[in-house]
Amino acid sequence: MKIYLGADHKGFHMKEKVFAYLAKHGYDVEDVGDSELDPNDDFPEFAQLAALKVIGDDGKDPRAILLCGGGQGMAMAANRFRGIRASVVWDAFEAKMTRNDNDSNILCLPSRILEDEEAEWRGIIETWLSTPFADAARFKRRNAKIDEL
Repeated sequence: MKIYLGADHKGFHMKEKVFAYLAKHGYDVEDVGDSELDPNDDFPEFAQLAALKVIGDDGKDPRAILLCGGGQGMAMAANRFRGIRASVVWDAFEAKMTRNDNDSNILCLPSRILEDEEAEWRGIIETWLSTPFADAARFKRRNAKIDEL
């Protein structure tokens, strides 16, 4: 599974930690930016880069993890792209549910809440990466309706 990782200045330091964690655990991870701490960068750029990478990736189950202060901005920007189901997650239960029910392919993490809670964000990421989509007819139907919008 390929994982694209992006963050604005508010999530930059946490992104560096997440990248190291994912690489150490053998994940194929690609950093889509920002490549340096820039207080003037804008989260929509990195959400777009990650979303387009996920959409254009022909591999098995490509995903992205995006970080900004609250996670909401990244999710709003990423969800503008058909085929993207980005969700803001703050605990392992929500990580499981957004994968199981919604087949989330982009995880948006709020660095203001989670940056100093390494055990918490590790649990969220591992749960999100390891939870399969339930593939229930009602969930597939709902995802198809999202893509029709």
